[in-house]
Amino acid sequence: MSNTKNSTVPTTTVTRDLRQLDKSTDNLYESLVIIAKRANQISNNIKEELHGKLSEFASSNDNLEEVFENREQIEISKHYERLPKPTLIAMDEFLNEKVYFRNPSKEQA
Repeated sequence: MSNTKNSTVPTTTVTRDLRQLDKSTDNLYESLVIIAKRANQISNNIKEELHGKLSEFASSNDNLEEVFENREQIEISKHYERLPKPTLIAMDEFLNEKVYFRNPSKEQA
């Protein structure tokens, strides 16, 4: 996951040329499925990483003062909020040919 944190992936919505998406698959919908599956993988990785870091702060007897005073936990959460969205990362990886994919039904033909 560390490679996406320092990359040049935009953090906002980007208008894309649809003809760029089907270059490697010859099918726009197949490309979108690949991007969506990769975005789900990225999202799950980010979620696991965030929960792992935030679990260090979990305690069974939180009181209201501890919740408001935990600046480090807030900074970690803000860092993850500033990361590019998983769909933007997946789109960037797909367009830069960093995603491995295969279609078994095409291989059999």
